[in-house]
Amino acid sequence: MAEPQSEVAVPATGAWRDGDPPGSRRFADLGPVDLELGGRLPNVRVAYETHGILAADAGNAVLIHHALTGDSHVAGPASPGQAAGWWEGLIGPGRPLDTDRWFIVCPNVLGGCQGTTGPASTAPDGSAWGSRFPRITVGDQVVVERLLADRLGIERFALVIGGSMGGMRALEWLVATPHRVGGAVLLATCAAATADQIATQSAQILAITADPHWRGGDYYDAAPGEGPHRGLGLARRFAHLTYRSDEELEGRFGRQPQAGEDPLGDGRFAVQSYLDHQAVKLARRFDANAYIVLTDAMSTFDVGRHRGGVAAALSRVTTPVHVAGIDTDRLYPLRLQRALVELIPTAAPLRVISSAVGHDGFLVEVDEVGSIVRQALGQGGSAPIR
Repeated sequence: MAEPQSEVAVPATGAWRDGDPPGSRRFADLGPVDLELGGRLPNVRVAYETHGILAADAGNAVLIHHALTGDSHVAGPASPGQAAGWWEGLIGPGRPLDTDRWFIVCPNVLGGCQGTTGPASTAPDGSAWGSRFPRITVGDQVVVERLLADRLGIERFALVIGGSMGGMRALEWLVATPHRVGGAVLLATCAAATADQIATQSAQILAITADPHWRGGDYYDAAPGEGPHRGLGLARRFAHLTYRSDEELEGRFGRQPQAGEDPLGDGRFAVQSYLDHQAVKLARRFDANAYIVLTDAMSTFDVGRHRGGVAAALSRVTTPVHVAGIDTDRLYPLRLQRALVELIPTAAPLRVISSAVGHDGFLVEVDEVGSIVRQALGQGGSAPIR
């Protein structure tokens, strides 16, 4: 899963007006980055995709942040190594993020495994970083995104959007560099990781590190199929139960057996088969070390760190903010979004999205999310029509 090593030129502002098809993955080498908790990455490469055309004054740019196991492929068909776009219904002509009007940027996060520098990437000595990859924070991830914005000639985003881990990065943008953000949409997220989130995320990390094939994080020279896939699959099972709701699982599966199997013998219930499927699907496309690094960054997230606490940090937000939560979310319950609205002076009233699926509702309920995005873009200022 190491990132591509060929040099890929980054086009200047507007250079792709008549160039690559929308969503084509590009790479930017951004140079060294010093990290919040110590350590330094000598060169950070970022994978990103764009949709639409950047205006001459770069005033129509919108930044989208993916969640934990997402990537830069926010919209578009499946391609080798990438699933179909994970927020397909939001982006395109006439859609909430209208590509006839807005220029959409979606980078893969620092520490990931879909083209951006992470544990599977090649270190200066020519081998994978593995266990040597330094600990990173959400703040580090946003520093890298700002460097990418600089490279693309974007001084200020009209809107930043993110859900879950992506919402953490959007919030960090708001607090760290408010002059570079015209508005924000924060979905199913929080200002600081809770004890419940840290606990469940710690269990997921332990599931991976307990796998004998993890080898302390240095498994990239293992034979095919001999990496920590079982541990990663178990972590995904834990996580998926926090992403979905009791209501959805009961309605979809109940106590039904998996077709052709007997759970009172050596077979499975249908819900067990569902979790097995989710585990295998993730293990085929994601790196276990990247999962650990990103999960740890979520656990250490606290927008108030070094800023006088959460309330003090959020009180300094000056740009329009729209916050939404999912009524069945048991990982990021509504109380966390209510706290954001109460503490951000420029926040609109909380939008509650009704969904049976739980936390993943911010990905599933595209019509509701699209309505919020349209409202936020109207409030955050208009972009020129090209």
